[in-house]
Amino acid sequence: QVQLVESGGGLVQAGGSLRLSCAASGRTFSNYAMGWFRQAPGKEREFVAAISWSGGITKSADSVKGRFTISRDNAKNTVYLQTLNLKPEDTALYYCAAATNVSPLASLYHYWGQGTQVTVSS
Repeated sequence: QVQLVESGGGLVQAGGSLRLSCAASGRTFSNYAMGWFRQAPGKEREFVAAISWSGGITKSADSVKGRFTISRDNAKNTVYLQTLNLKPEDTALYYCAAATNVSPLASLYHYWGQGTQVTVSS
């Protein structure tokens, strides 16, 4: 089992930034690829970004490229999502998740956190 706890969400004005964190405990964190997903009210959960166990491979959704950056610190068992130039359409509950391999498919992720809310006002 891997337990994941997200933090860092909040209310921010458009154009602002937040750094989301996801702290992992349980099984060896560095064995897993990590991903960030988000879900807005009334919408499907969507892929945001993912990173391989070593950090050498990253993927991100087109909607966030150039604005969001995923990174990890295996010594701290933590994955981060740095968000810049936030837009109202980025408003959602943001989840981190753990998988065997880097993937944009939520179905391939084995473990999920409870989420942290990001709200962007216009």
